[in-house]
Amino acid sequence: MTLEELEARIALRAAASPEESYTAKLIARGINKAAQKVGEEATEAVIAAVTGDRAELVKESADLLYHLLVVLKAADIPLGEVMAELDARTAQSGLAEKAARKDRN
Repeated sequence: MTLEELEARIALRAAASPEESYTAKLIARGINKAAQKVGEEATEAVIAAVTGDRAELVKESADLLYHLLVVLKAADIPLGEVMAELDARTAQSGLAEKAARKDRN
């Protein structure tokens, strides 16, 4: 499955009834709850990485990607917009890109 396919699946499930779809239920609870789930999954992925638990890191990474795409859906930000930002960043070195972001803030 690609991220684009996951985004499409999330869009379909978001349109379903919250009683029938976890995705719809999460979006109905609001972006704050969805964002909280991203934080929880990120923390769990970090713990798995630090402890060297490869299988758990794979599972938590899947959860993290899913919940991040749910937040993007709730915020009405298409994955393509994020991918375009990543693409723009690859046109320069990581250090130069980071310095440019620092100058903007």
